[in-house]
Amino acid sequence: MGEAAAIHRLTLAEYVAREAESDVRHEFVHGEVYAMAGGSPRHAAITMNVGGALIARLRGTACRPTSGDQRLYIPRTGCMFYADVVVVCGDYLMADADPRALTNPTLIIEVLSPSTADHDRGTKYEHYRTLPSLRDYVLIAQDAVAVEHRERVDGNTWLVRHLTEGALELKSLGIRLPLDEIYADLDRVPHVEGT
Repeated sequence: MGEAAAIHRLTLAEYVAREAESDVRHEFVHGEVYAMAGGSPRHAAITMNVGGALIARLRGTACRPTSGDQRLYIPRTGCMFYADVVVVCGDYLMADADPRALTNPTLIIEVLSPSTADHDRGTKYEHYRTLPSLRDYVLIAQDAVAVEHRERVDGNTWLVRHLTEGALELKSLGIRLPLDEIYADLDRVPHVEGT
């Protein structure tokens, strides 16, 4: 058996410098860097459905959706992540260590993939929930009509709802997203196993 390779950890400053030069997005977790794989066609379609619905409902308000290219910085843990869709209400507050990294999302949405579902439900949520601005964390399945909505009700208390019909109610934004709209027109989008 060979000797285990040494893990080279990066500082936050090293990560930020590398990310600025990279064509591939990476997440930064406790000094380790993880490349973000491309999503499936269904993942992309659901993400666009949600983004489009949010843009239409939030136009003219103090809240604005952003795409998966928006990096998030978690001040309490020093980690960086990318989410599929993020909504910011009010001014964008950016990290001192990285002027491209947002620190005050109101809503974070992840479209689940088999390879990332556990990470999105567990590790990412544990980091995201430390953000004082975060009011809603939404996980959307791509292989079935199933939405998990985690809503902050006060401090560190979260209410979890599992939806398979009806609408996702986002009280923090004053809007509702019908599940039919989230999953619209997927009959033409191929389902790729394992993505």
